[in-house]
Amino acid sequence: MTARIWIVRHGNTFDKGDIVTRVGGRTDLDLSTSGQAQAKALATLFSSRVACFESARTSPLKRTTQTAEAILAAQSQPPSLEASEFLREIDYGPDENRPEAEVIARIGEAALAAWEQNAEPPPGWQVKPAVLKAVWQDELSSMRDKPGDHLVVTSNGIARFALYAIGAAGEAGLKLPTGGFGLIELDKSADRLVLWGERP
Repeated sequence: MTARIWIVRHGNTFDKGDIVTRVGGRTDLDLSTSGQAQAKALATLFSSRVACFESARTSPLKRTTQTAEAILAAQSQPPSLEASEFLREIDYGPDENRPEAEVIARIGEAALAAWEQNAEPPPGWQVKPAVLKAVWQDELSSMRDKPGDHLVVTSNGIARFALYAIGAAGEAGLKLPTGGFGLIELDKSADRLVLWGERP
């Protein structure tokens, strides 16, 4: 009996020509036009891959909720969507909602690379990697005895710690692209990373 955890990153919040900022847990944006299209593409993909989700969870932020709602709208018997605070994006501190060029100017390329490659937060970011890893471990453990497919929609800063929770951080790049997803399988014998960073 296997539990399959589909971890999805929300769709875009910016379109071409927009000034891209580092959107964290204190910035609650809607999906952009391209983000809505990504959510629809995810809905189409999951309607063909997953007969029925046993559960569905999202952060309380609009961009994740809208993505999850689009996916569930394409299901014939969708579960109720549950909002979970632990799935809220991290707080980028002084870099919250600042243009990416300004963020790099403040923290430097090396600090950003350390975050992207090793989940080491730059100075000022409000994130505790050990805590997030432990919370993911608890969440996944609670789902191990619930076979079937489960939908989790969150943001990139949070999703990466699911890999650390199952000891798979070295198997794939940490970053999920917007509108991307991964799959973790849980059973009595092992936790397995099946895929990461896929897009429809």
